[in-house]
Amino acid sequence: MIFKNKTLRIVFLTLTIGVGTIACKEEPKEESVAEELVLEEVVERYEFGFNLDDFIVIRDTIKSGDTFGKILERNKIGYPQIYNIVEKAKDTFDITRRLQVGKPYTLLCSKDSLQQPQSFIYQPSKEDYVVINFQDSIHAYTNKKPIKFVDKELTGTITSSISQTLDSLGISQVLAHKMADDIYAWTIDFNRLYPGDKFKVIYTDKYIDDSIYVGVHNVKAAYFEHKNEPFYAFEFETDSEKGIVDYFDDEAKNLRRAFLKAPVQFSRVSSRYNLRRRIAYYGNKVRPHRGTDFAASIGTPILATANGTVTKSSYTRGNGKYVKIKHNATYSTQYLHMKNRNVKVGQFVKQGDIIGWVGMTGNTGGPHVCYRFWKNGKQVDPFKQKLPEAEPISDSLKVEYLEFIKPLRAQLDDIEFLKDTLKVKIDSLEILDKQILAEDDLITEE
Repeated sequence: MIFKNKTLRIVFLTLTIGVGTIACKEEPKEESVAEELVLEEVVERYEFGFNLDDFIVIRDTIKSGDTFGKILERNKIGYPQIYNIVEKAKDTFDITRRLQVGKPYTLLCSKDSLQQPQSFIYQPSKEDYVVINFQDSIHAYTNKKPIKFVDKELTGTITSSISQTLDSLGISQVLAHKMADDIYAWTIDFNRLYPGDKFKVIYTDKYIDDSIYVGVHNVKAAYFEHKNEPFYAFEFETDSEKGIVDYFDDEAKNLRRAFLKAPVQFSRVSSRYNLRRRIAYYGNKVRPHRGTDFAASIGTPILATANGTVTKSSYTRGNGKYVKIKHNATYSTQYLHMKNRNVKVGQFVKQGDIIGWVGMTGNTGGPHVCYRFWKNGKQVDPFKQKLPEAEPISDSLKVEYLEFIKPLRAQLDDIEFLKDTLKVKIDSLEILDKQILAEDDLITEE
């Protein structure tokens, strides 16, 4: 007998009782002896809709040169049967064309001496899987693993960076990128956070099969206190048919702007736009710097700061490998000293697209991207421009939005900040920009 889902403990008590003699003389009683029999829990393993205990399970990944036919042939299936399987399954999933190297697959084989494959299961993603079953009749179908979403709250205080803070809390760095890229990229410069800045987040983690952590699914609401100024953010769907979701503040203003604050993530400004900069090496003469330098490691992705069309993707001795993008009749941007470019002239790029990688090509003294910003044909300081905002929320949705965020804001406000483990003296904090002395500062780029 098999008992499932719990452990049964059955205890047998064997009592040996003294038997009286003919003379009714009482014999001493023996002590009771307890004998314990434990039946351990039998846990059945289910995956992809199968009880895996009914099969011999073979797991592997698609290797270079693998085909569906080769995999089955290696596992004792002949080509006539392989052809029949492929033909009957192709309307559901073309297994001959869509296998990708590195993706996992599972073979369920008979639990006998032949160990004959009976089902092939391919996983194009962590959630999705394709079953080709040829145990009795041949049939194929696609399905998804059960997904569970868990809402969580988080609070933290910045000591050096958002990445370091989340890492110290044992939280996925995906959350840092969502906050820096999806939510606050247009309102807070995450390259210049201050020790003592703090945040609260309501977010959702995603799990497969209840136990496999997939990562952060979305951020529902956030509060970031930067230089003592509060920044609320709430996720809201503005177009259910197109699935358009954006972030708005507590007054229904869109947090998105036409331009990102920086073309690289989590870098620092090493040299600002400065038309009156003097350099001691050149006799303290004025050497204008018409760009903003963001220091970053070689290979760091460079992002288009706004939608636009690539007008130049080229190389010059001073610029090195560079890209220039025209965003509209008013604004253009340029990105210098790339290791490699990722776009071509005439290509349309969207805000956040990777257009190249940080390098040291051209006249430069260190790895960085020199970011240049044009307004009406003149190079200007991007940090001093009043840049256009994204589309505001419609009047018809504003009332709905303000009602929608009420419980989320109340939940955010109820979250208490963790007590700081490090006292930060912001008053005495000095933030110094270490400048990279680069020859490209001394020339006029195209």
